[in-house]
This record gives sequence, structure tokens and C-alpha cells, in this order.
Amino acid sequence: MTVSIRRRGPIFGSLALLLLLPWSLSGIEPGYKAFAIYTASSPSSSRDTTWKPGDGVTLEVSGMTWLGPDRIGVAVRKGEVWFIDGVLGDDPAKITYHRFASGLHEPLGLLQDGDGYLVVQRTEMTRLRDTDGDGVADEYLTAARGWNVSGNYHGYAYGPERDGRGNLWVTTNVDMGERANNPAPWRGWALIANPDGSVSPMAAGLRSPCGMGVNLAGDMFVSDQQGTWVPTTPIHHLKKGVFFTNPEGIAAQEAPGSPLKLSQPIPEGKTYAEAVRALPEMAPPAVWLPYNKMGRSATDIQVIDQGGKFGPFDGQLLVGEFTNSGVNRVFLEKVGGEYQGACFPFLSGFPAAVVRLAFAPDGSLFVGMTNRGWSSLGNRSYGLVRVRRDGDLPFAIREMRARSDGFDLVFTEPVDPKAAGDPASYAMESHTYLYSGAYGSDEIDKKAHPIQSATVADDGLRVRLQVGGLRELYVHALRAEGLRSRKGQPLRYPDAYYTLNRIP
Repeated sequence: MTVSIRRRGPIFGSLALLLLLPWSLSGIEPGYKAFAIYTASSPSSSRDTTWKPGDGVTLEVSGMTWLGPDRIGVAVRKGEVWFIDGVLGDDPAKITYHRFASGLHEPLGLLQDGDGYLVVQRTEMTRLRDTDGDGVADEYLTAARGWNVSGNYHGYAYGPERDGRGNLWVTTNVDMGERANNPAPWRGWALIANPDGSVSPMAAGLRSPCGMGVNLAGDMFVSDQQGTWVPTTPIHHLKKGVFFTNPEGIAAQEAPGSPLKLSQPIPEGKTYAEAVRALPEMAPPAVWLPYNKMGRSATDIQVIDQGGKFGPFDGQLLVGEFTNSGVNRVFLEKVGGEYQGACFPFLSGFPAAVVRLAFAPDGSLFVGMTNRGWSSLGNRSYGLVRVRRDGDLPFAIREMRARSDGFDLVFTEPVDPKAAGDPASYAMESHTYLYSGAYGSDEIDKKAHPIQSATVADDGLRVRLQVGGLRELYVHALRAEGLRSRKGQPLRYPDAYYTLNRIP
């Protein structure tokens, strides 16, 4: 079914028409503009008890992939896949919607694969194909299966995502509540889907791993969400044979094919830093996103590889944020052979929970949204937004790199040398978290770190901070409120958070 989008009117009976409206996102970020597709609107926040969704096709975006040359594919949580054409233009009348597939069980991903498309439903990874050329999928074939499905409401499955070696990754939630069935394989695990239709377990210890994405090296990363055993949002590097934070699905380590078996009991009640040292199989996250300061529930991961068309951040990761309706930015580096790095606030003010991210070749970022299952700070229930570069970007910290005695800061434009060379322009504090089965954790074991010196590079784009008392496996929170650019502009976001797993 293909339909041209008009302002109002039905689509073949009960399917209501989507509205496409140009819309400027308040506070999203200087230097970027947005063009939004949405239907559900309200003058109040979706957390307001009087809030109601609008009418129209329920575009609860749960999977998204660029198809080109002017088409994006979107999976929606009620079980459909839509192709949307004309999305790179600004004229709503020229955008069309085409429903490709339906009847799926909560697909939470979408990936083009040869002449078909892969989606992960609750029970399996499914290949969708149109074999007769009418534009509608007529083959729904099981591509892979093998994880436990109990019917528990929290038993989501996500993916697939392809890494740089061609592996297809799938992640699963743990169940919640009295009827949870986590001991059966493979709840709370990351899996690789094999060509023969089986799955291979790779890593354990996940809770709600909503988003995956590769970096430029082709390595796969996954976000998880704060909750039991997860003190705040982590970004993990997925690899074989590691355990992350959540032991609710660890009983499956006894199942055939498990790549790990914990050598020690779960070190509950210790600080997170102590727990990692006590349990050899426990891999610390590459980055912690401090609660509320950097969002509350991370979602999709998308590498920036746009040749500067989306700003000077190529090689970094964008991370969607559900509750706070935003997109954060993550810089990663390798220290001692393992990833670690810093996170920065980036885009904010989206109208609903950000769930999926995808770039188009022109450098546009598509942001897919849905509040289903939770709620967000936006006043809409779902939708699709296109964000593109438009004008000069604000003064920002581009990178934060660890050094043996402190950190290097790299900026998007030259700093004022007087302000940047003054140690009083900076403050730093480190913290960790309590590792326990409680829901989340406060920041604990805090320590202030003296900024001993600040040395500005000749070009003004880099500052070396000498910092006393660095601590491994702690988050080091930087505040650089005193900085100014040579043009006199303050930092758009003066805060950055570096997860220092290893001191170089």
C-alpha cells in the first residue's frame, strides 16, 4: 500500500493519515535545525495525568534503517514496517508512506540484508522478502531463534545489528516480576545469530539493552538502562566471554554453549570499583552516563561518519535518551587495549522519547521516537524527526583524553588562553556506585581532585590538565564553567564525564 501524504484524511478505511509538519525544535542545539513528522500531540507533558495521544497512524518507531536514495525504513512497535519516501526534502506534500509488512510481534530493530530485511521480534529474528514485486512482503521466514520467551511484559528482544566482521547481534532483556523466567537461556544476554538459524551466546549481565551500534573500527557497543544491578546507564563494548552488571540471567552460564562461567560469587554490596576487581569475568563499561546529568535511560547507538557534515565529531557515538528526550555524545579511546572515554550532553528538547537513530548520506540524522512502555519529558507520544546541520556550532569540548597525570581537552574552536590557562577555570570530582540488586545507585565515594596546572596549546584547540589523585574505575566529572573561546563565548555545555577504567 502506497499513499501520498496530505494534511488530513483517511487512508483506506480505518488507517488514519499521518501529518507531516515542519517544526523547529526548541533548544535542540544551536547550529542544527529539525523537520518533524508526528501525529500525537498535547499542550502538556506526556507525564501529565490529562495527557492524551492524538489520532493517526501510530508511528511508534522501534527500528529504523536508511534505504536510499530518498527512503528510510521504519519498524513500529505495533508490528509493522513502513517505507517513507521523499524524506530529504522540506515539502510535506511530496512525502509518501508505504506499508511493507505487518503482523509482527513488537519488532525492535530493522536491517536491510541482501534482497530482504531482518527484524527481531520477541520470539525470533525474521527475514522479510517481497518475492512478487508488488511492494509488500510475502515471505516471513525464521532467520534465527533460540532464546527463552516467557510472555513476561519486560521480555523484549532487540536487533539485529551487524558489526565490522559481518556478525549479526541480538540482545535480550531480563524478565521482571514474580513470573520472570530468567534462568532459562538466554535472558539478559548478547547473542550472535548464525547462518544456520541458531544463536551463539556471547556476553551476559545485561538488563534492558535497548540499543546497539558499531564504531568506525567495526566493534559493537550496547547501551543498558538503570535498574536492578545497574546503578546508572552504561555503554558496553560487546565481546565474547564477559559479564557486565546484571546477574539475573547468569544461571544460563550452565547451559550448553555458554562462553563463560563466573569464578567467584556475585560481589554484592561492594563499590562498583571493588566489584570489578573481585570478579575477573566482570567487564567495566566503556562509559558510564551519570544519572539525570546525562539522561536516565539510554537507547540507540549511532556512529558519526559524515565527513564533517554533522559537525566536527566524526568517529564519536551518538546515544539516544528515552526519558529525557535527547541525544548524548560519546568519545571513546583505547587504553591498555580496552575502550574507555567521556560523555557530553548534545541534543535536547525532542518531543518524545528518543529510541532509534539513523544517518542519511547528506548528513541528516533521523530520530525515531516512542513513549510506549514508559514516558518522557516530551509532549508527544511518538514520531520521526530529521535533524540537519544549519549554521555555526557552539563552543564545545570535542574530546577528553586520559593521560597518566590528568586529561587532554580538545575543543571545537580556539580557547581564550588566559581563561583556559587558569586552573581555577576547572573543577573535578570522581565518584563510583554501589553494586547491588537495588534499583539504581547514588554517586558514592566522592572525591575532589585538585587541578594542578592547565597548559594551553599554541593553536588554542587543546588544553592539558594536570590533575592530582586520579582513581581507576571511577567516573571523573569535569566542570569547566570558567572557560571562554577566543570570541568570548562560554562553553555550550561545561560538563564532561570520563570513565577512567585505566590510567595510561
